[in-house]
Amino acid sequence: MSAGLCLLLAGHVLAARLEADHFTLAWVHSVEKIEWQEDWVVTPGGLDLVEARVAGSGAGMEVPADARRIDGGWAYRPGLPRQREVHLARSGVVPDYRLCVGGSCSPLGRLAGGIADDVGVTLAPCAP
Repeated sequence: MSAGLCLLLAGHVLAARLEADHFTLAWVHSVEKIEWQEDWVVTPGGLDLVEARVAGSGAGMEVPADARRIDGGWAYRPGLPRQREVHLARSGVVPDYRLCVGGSCSPLGRLAGGIADDVGVTLAPCAP
């Protein structure tokens, strides 16, 4: 069983705790307006990025050579090491990140208690 996923404000103030051992983070690229998705696994030691998907390519969205084509987009396994936490800047200029758990997706700001669009959120395993 995982420690759960905590959404933190200012890196340490608990905004929400989600009982999840995996989640999908989705957002729209600010320039290309193309959706990007990442699948993460929550472990007591950090967050593991297991797959990324992007609906196309463009500025700052180059896919690696080993990406496979699916449904008109690309999927690949990023080589990112385990992350202790993931910091997400939010601007209010583009649609909010969506966090999906168990097939249900919600805007990150709503999950973090209805915070303002420009308040960053940190994702991290919850302390046991």
